[in-house]
Amino acid sequence: MKICVVGAGAIGGLLGVRLAEAGEQVTLIARGPHLAAIRANGLRLIGEDGQETVAKVAATDKIAEAGVQDLVILGMKAHQVAAVVRDLPALYGPDTMVMTAQNGIPWWYFMKQAGAHEGTRLQSVDPGGVIADNLPIERVIGSVVYPAAEITAPGMIKHIEGNRFSVAEIDGSETPRIKAISEALRKAGFKAPVISDIRAELWTKLWGNLSFNPLSALTHATLVDICRFPLTRDLAAKMMQEAQAVGEKLGIRFRVSLEKRIAGAEAVGAHKTSMLQDVETGRVIEVEALVGSVVELGRITQTPTPHIDAVYACASLLARSLQAAKGRLHIETV
Repeated sequence: MKICVVGAGAIGGLLGVRLAEAGEQVTLIARGPHLAAIRANGLRLIGEDGQETVAKVAATDKIAEAGVQDLVILGMKAHQVAAVVRDLPALYGPDTMVMTAQNGIPWWYFMKQAGAHEGTRLQSVDPGGVIADNLPIERVIGSVVYPAAEITAPGMIKHIEGNRFSVAEIDGSETPRIKAISEALRKAGFKAPVISDIRAELWTKLWGNLSFNPLSALTHATLVDICRFPLTRDLAAKMMQEAQAVGEKLGIRFRVSLEKRIAGAEAVGAHKTSMLQDVETGRVIEVEALVGSVVELGRITQTPTPHIDAVYACASLLARSLQAAKGRLHIETV
């Protein structure tokens, strides 16, 4: 299978290396020092077990150079998708699939759902409908991303934990193409079940992300610290209760208890969330996909979300301040 990973950062890079090692024909879209390092030395992956793998793969910063693909994986963060959608047609053949691998509520959430909100566009994750207008929904494959990884140096990815990419047609159907993607991911060493209700699984993951990510960014605390400090544990629980009310208004059944979800985050240990990592490195943080989207869904479903609203306001101002200053924040030992 010819596979182009657009956005070969932490998660995209992890996918790219493992798929290439499994024999797929992979092209990476990257930029800057990361691209230069991949071209010079290949993309290096440090596995959970400390073993290093190096994949010599094609890499470019020009999407059009990659040519027609069987599968395009959008590996960047949600707020970066709109910037590339107009360039993606250069990768399309008649049957090219586009797999979204973003955290949070996806731009396609109300498409092919046949519910009361069918066709509603979420401004928080797709301002002005740029993505919806330029990425044909018939090509879209959904996924729920579980691995944690980070770029430790240009051209080097560290896989921290997690090995599952759930995949689905966004209308829940089981098709030959979704089975083919699942099999390709399985051959690459991932757990890749085909699921029939991707929205429910998205909510299960988002349930923790919408609270722990912004709280970690604002407090510079790890998951275990947030969960063991009574005040932030209580705040996270209140945010999750509000999110559950929103999800249930949209027909979602939460199959895991709130306390079990918090316990799962605590068990991860002294892990910095992706949002905290972005604050420390000066990257744009995913406030809208992880938090703003739930605020918007609360308004759509007429569900109060006061605790989420307050944390969203603080995280949004932090994001704006960092972006305006082109700065970063990091606690240093004195």
